[in-house]
Amino acid sequence: MYRYEDIKEVHLEMTEKCQAACPMCMRNENGGAINRHLSMSELSLEDCKKIFEPDFLKQLHHIYMCGNFGDPCIAQDTLDVYRYFRKHNPNMIFGMHTNAGARKTEWWEELAEIFAGKGGVVFSVDGLEDTNHLYRQNVNWDIVVRSMEAFIGAGGTAKWDYIVFEHNEHQVEEAEAFAKKLGFREFRSKKTDRFFSPSMGIVKEGHQAVDRKEKNTQLLTKPKTEKYVNKAMASKKGLLDKYGGKINYYDQAKITCKVLKEKKIFISAEGLFLPCCWTATRMYRWWRPNKSEQIWDFIERVGGKEGIDVINNRLEDVMNGTGFLEDIKNSWSCSSIAEGKLDVCADKCGEGFDTFSEQFAEKIDLRK
Repeated sequence: MYRYEDIKEVHLEMTEKCQAACPMCMRNENGGAINRHLSMSELSLEDCKKIFEPDFLKQLHHIYMCGNFGDPCIAQDTLDVYRYFRKHNPNMIFGMHTNAGARKTEWWEELAEIFAGKGGVVFSVDGLEDTNHLYRQNVNWDIVVRSMEAFIGAGGTAKWDYIVFEHNEHQVEEAEAFAKKLGFREFRSKKTDRFFSPSMGIVKEGHQAVDRKEKNTQLLTKPKTEKYVNKAMASKKGLLDKYGGKINYYDQAKITCKVLKEKKIFISAEGLFLPCCWTATRMYRWWRPNKSEQIWDFIERVGGKEGIDVINNRLEDVMNGTGFLEDIKNSWSCSSIAEGKLDVCADKCGEGFDTFSEQFAEKIDLRK
């Protein structure tokens, strides 16, 4: 597939902790109870020093912190980890995705200084003062604005990602104007694909959010404005209808791996190596029994989580010596999911539709 010495980009999940309770995030059960399979793991500076040796850092072009379950602004050692990376690669591009709802002004100013114009932060803010919290549950608007102002004011490059729902679609242009006023570089209205249910093969009309006490909060619904709707959801449903269901489609889908082309890897907050965040997410789907997803077959064949642990094993040894990546790649030529073809690869990188890329079709350069 690819080897340690080929890698140019790393997607790093610093923590599984987050102050938010977003209803469509795998960390929460519709915004209520925290995913029952998570251990609230978090990487320390010392962990990152073990995982990312100086010579490896020197070969990288890009590291960004995002992840599946947590927010990097919550992790204790985020700034120190970025400093360590910068020490060993002064030219590397940094990135971070965050809801911006935590930390004091000084933290965001330090982050901008460490980035030093090489990279930027994507602020995931889905509305304005009266709407952002309807999806970003438990996120305080005043802290969000303070964080954004501090980072930009200290010279940081900022981009705004805005997931469009019916409840906030009327504010997209107002949010764009606000972003420009604050000094954002770019504003992107995001066409979510999370209203598509592969298990049912349908595009859902709504998704009921709940709070930590399991009380109903916001009913999330798709935007009515056509340009904010993810068109790939309809094409995905059409393909599943054509093939008679998701498994039949997966069996026949030709896979073109996104991270293989980009020479990118994913490191989880547990210190586990996987090729991408999608394979990692499948490990812990809250509504499924533990270790029931197909990705676990591949993990167990290399010794379980210990076999892909890159805190206690060298990343180079795990990548080049376990056969984990080759096993995944070889599965793509299997005749069916039942015969061992990895379903998450067919779902996320199967040719025919791409709901992920379609999310980012609307992008506005605010410097003009």
